[in-house]
Amino acid sequence: MDIKIIDRQLLDETTEKAKLSPRLRMNCNFHSELDDPVNRLLNAMEPGTYLRPHRHCNPDRDEIFLLLRGRVAILIFDDAGNVTEQAVLDPQQGCFGGEIPAGVWHGLLVLETGSVIYEVKQGPYAPLSPENMASWAPPAEDVEGVRHYMDSLCIQIKSSNPKSGIS
Repeated sequence: MDIKIIDRQLLDETTEKAKLSPRLRMNCNFHSELDDPVNRLLNAMEPGTYLRPHRHCNPDRDEIFLLLRGRVAILIFDDAGNVTEQAVLDPQQGCFGGEIPAGVWHGLLVLETGSVIYEVKQGPYAPLSPENMASWAPPAEDVEGVRHYMDSLCIQIKSSNPKSGIS
């Protein structure tokens, strides 16, 4: 079959793998090779997964997220780590996705179990270099620091957007 179908079964299977993953997220790639010119993937994510704020420079790459299920906050940061812009993606409320320009510090905060995004960015795949990882955010290995950091992000979202549904 040439057509790649994104259906409830695929979302459910990828979500179950995410729930079993220590990182609480799982990719399902649609690109056949990491050096494909366009990377396309599902990213199933569970609350508590940590996506350290980052940017895509050298090479510069825009990133597009379409939320297929669940609720996810997209956060934009300045160079000091202050949240400058945010959006709660929620298909039930009519907010479906976002596009992040190259070089912009950003992160995601998963707000609902079973959340799945469809992600598109220019290939070939390039692991993030240290200068593209936010030095003002804790590394994933700092479990306690990550917990405090994510709690502070939730408080910021809730205080600036009381209708976000964040508890």
